[in-house]
Amino acid sequence: MAQLFNLHPDNPQPRLIRQAADILRSGGLAAIPTDCAYSLVGHMGDAQVLERIRRIRGVDAQHHFTLMCRDLSEIASLARVDNTQFRLLKSATPGAYTFILEATRELPRRMLHPKRKTIGLRVPDHPVVSSLLAELGEPLLGSTLLLPGEELPLTDADDIRERLQHELDLVIEAGSCGTRPTSVIDLSSGEPVLIRAGAGDVSRFGLDES
Repeated sequence: MAQLFNLHPDNPQPRLIRQAADILRSGGLAAIPTDCAYSLVGHMGDAQVLERIRRIRGVDAQHHFTLMCRDLSEIASLARVDNTQFRLLKSATPGAYTFILEATRELPRRMLHPKRKTIGLRVPDHPVVSSLLAELGEPLLGSTLLLPGEELPLTDADDIRERLQHELDLVIEAGSCGTRPTSVIDLSSGEPVLIRAGAGDVSRFGLDES
């Protein structure tokens, strides 16, 4: 059964953060709260973690995975970002957005969209995620915890643990978590293109949710 860690939402306990990081480094898959909704996360270089997320989510190779980053400097090492894109990213991070960008050659092809060679990138605004990323010292591979056939992501740690007890290694509980996933904005072609309207206000990019 998946372990359950109860963390303080604003000042997560360093001991538990270290333990969670160790689980992820060793190939574990975790469900963690973010500023938008729960996400499935694991080590970005682990092919088995990638397949476990695909199986839980019921998605195919066309699915855009996301890398959760500590800050913009990490994003710049993972994706090709010009000055215009950088200004847009700087204005909206950290926050409830996922940006689709052209990946650098350093990223494994299995993580990328197979035809477009793009990757989703975000900087979450959540103390638990920020502490975990700082402890790991590298981005996390992630995907919203939205199960096949359901319209909203899972939001309750006990429910997640009960339903996915044999699929996960860790569930983190840290108080209430949002139910709307991130807004997804494609910047790979230059101009912002709305892929999904979510928790982040898209009007700041000149986009209309409708």
